[in-house]
Order: sequence, then structure tokens, then C-alpha cells
Amino acid sequence: MEALQSGSDVLLLLMGAVMVLAMHAGFAFLEMGTVRHKNQVNALVKILADFAVSTIAYFFIGYSVAYGVSFFDAAPVLAEQNGLALVKFFFLLTFAAAIPAIVSGGIAERAKFNPQLAATFALVGLIYPLFEGMAWNGNFGMQAWLETTFGAKFHDFAGSIVVHAVGGWIALAAVLLLGPRHGRYGKDGVMYAHPPSSIPFLSLGAWILTVGWFGFNVMSAQSVVGISGLVAVNSLMAMVGGVLAALVIGRNDPGFVHNGPLAGLVAVCAGSDLMHPLGALFTGVVAGALFVWAFIQTQNRWKIDDVLGVWPLHGLCGVWGGIAAGIFGLEALGGMGGVSFVSQLIGTLVGVLIAFAGGLIVYGLLKKMVGLRLTQEQEYQGADLSIHKIAATPQRD
Repeated sequence: MEALQSGSDVLLLLMGAVMVLAMHAGFAFLEMGTVRHKNQVNALVKILADFAVSTIAYFFIGYSVAYGVSFFDAAPVLAEQNGLALVKFFFLLTFAAAIPAIVSGGIAERAKFNPQLAATFALVGLIYPLFEGMAWNGNFGMQAWLETTFGAKFHDFAGSIVVHAVGGWIALAAVLLLGPRHGRYGKDGVMYAHPPSSIPFLSLGAWILTVGWFGFNVMSAQSVVGISGLVAVNSLMAMVGGVLAALVIGRNDPGFVHNGPLAGLVAVCAGSDLMHPLGALFTGVVAGALFVWAFIQTQNRWKIDDVLGVWPLHGLCGVWGGIAAGIFGLEALGGMGGVSFVSQLIGTLVGVLIAFAGGLIVYGLLKKMVGLRLTQEQEYQGADLSIHKIAATPQRD
């Protein structure tokens, strides 16, 4: 029975890892469709290269920082329990690699390639696992203190804060240090549009992410006995809530509509195992509305050139998700209970602080040492030709 249990858990985690791995294709196509045509190749290459660097950083450093586990034992030891420890690493790696994938969308079209790979290594090796270990492994005593003081630990079932808010607030730091794309904002305060290159590719990316997200959320149980249909239906309800809110408030804009499900799914991650489906629906509606409002504010009024809106989508909707788990997870609102609003608020703020400070440190040092931006000429030519020496659709003779 033990062998059957471990084998089943390995299969579950492997399926989850593959589904979340597929989400990285979603990140790639979402960015590819949103950026201008001259930066499409760069979007695709960045996501794949970032995943490779993330794997090395997390295997050799990050996983040990978060969980105190290394993989330098002999293969027979690693293969115990059907290789459960290894496939757990694979599953959590796909979460860790989402951090640079999130950042990539914010800094698109003007960031140097190699410095971003260096940032990826530092973020996945050190910054992300620092808070991951605090939230999911009890490191540094934060969870024990919250439980003793406020009656419950900080609860983040599938990463509204640990993954999404952390990625979004790191991205904000990077975007602020980079500055806007040339020609985005005029000296007279006028904003010049850089429209998406391909709505079909943008929508394809959103659909891939949406489908893979059910592996992201449901498989976060990490064992067959822990799987819950509540998580699946809550994810579904938050997704459609995000779509409907973005559809109405975004006035049928396809960019908002296709980011709506992602906003809802980001927000429901933390409390997807606690909420009643009606609470999840409301969480998704608020997230969809929040994304549309914050994207417009960021781009139009605050002049922050976050190309894909990753800070509104992941940073702010992630924060809302952490807080929402402390509201709709309460038994009084139909939830499962065992959660504290104050613990959720404190844990969320700690994650934001570590992410934003870590982003400023990593990208600030790289800016000072090697620079972050392409030259104005390279940016005008486009990252595809400037970095990769080929366009997405080369001219034919």
C-alpha cells in the first residue's frame, strides 16, 4: 500500500508539473501577442532560456534555501519512494520559474538579454526561495509566530502571494529601474500607443495559462489523498468572475477580456481550498475589475510602462488573493475556517516587502554594473534583430 501511495503521488505531481510547465508556453505566447512585431522572437526565447536558468538555480541553490534539501545523494537514494522527492522538486520548480516569466512581460521590448538571465539566476536561487521557505516550510519562525499570536498561520495554498505577488512586485522594481520604452510617453505628457502585434497569439497564451492553472491549483495538494474538487470549482468560479468583470469594465477590449481569467485565477490561488464557490466568484470579480482599473492607472496616469500589466495582474491581484483568503475562508462566510485575516495581511505584506526590496537590489546592482537597457537604436530596431539576428517572419526574396 505504501508503494501504491507513493507511486500515485509521483504520478499526480508529475502530471501537475507537466501542466504548469505547459503554462510557460502560455507566458510566451501571451507576451508574444502583446509586444510589437519586432520583439516577438525575443519574447519566445526569453521564456525558454529563463526556464533553463531557473532549473539550474533552483536545483543547486533555491530548493535548498527553501526546504533544506539537496540532490547530491546517489541515484538509488534519490529513487526511493518512486523518486517522490525528485518529482516534488520538478513540480515546485515550475512555480519558481514563473517568477522570471512574470517579470519578462513587464520589462519587454527594451531589456538586455544576458543581464535578465543573470537576474533570473539570482531571483530563483535566492529571493523567491527566501519567502517560499518562510511561507511553505516554516523558515525563520514567521508561521509559528503568526499562529501563536493570531491563532492561524499565513495561508497560501497555491501561491497568490508566494508566486504571483512576489513575481509582480519584483517586476515593478525592474520596470521602474528600466524606465519606459522610447516613444511611449511624450515630453508634453501625451501617451503614444504601442498596440499588440497579435490578438490571436495573445488569446492563445491566455487559454494555455488558464487550462494549465488547474494543474497549478489542484495539484498543489501534492498528494492523491489531498486532492479536492473544491479547489477545482473555486478556480473555475474565480476564472469566470474575472472574465465577466474584465468584459464589462474593460468595455469588450480583447486584451482585458483575455487577462480577466488570469486575474481571477491569480487571486483565488491562496484560498482555493478554503472558500465557498460563491466567495471564489466574488474574489474573481474583484480581481478582474482591479486589473482593468490598475492597468489603466499604471499606463495612462502614472506613466509606468509595464508592457503586459504584470504588476496589476500578478502583484495587485495576488495581494487581493492573499487578503481574500482571510475573508472568504472564514466559516462565517461559508469557508472552511482555520484562517486569520490579520495573519493573511501580515504574510502578504512580508511577501511584498521581500519581493520589492529583492527586485530593487538585484536589478539595481545589474543596472549599475552592466546596464539593463538596450540602446535607443537597438530598441528602435527591435530586440529580435538586435539580440537574435532574425525576425519572427523573415522577409522572402
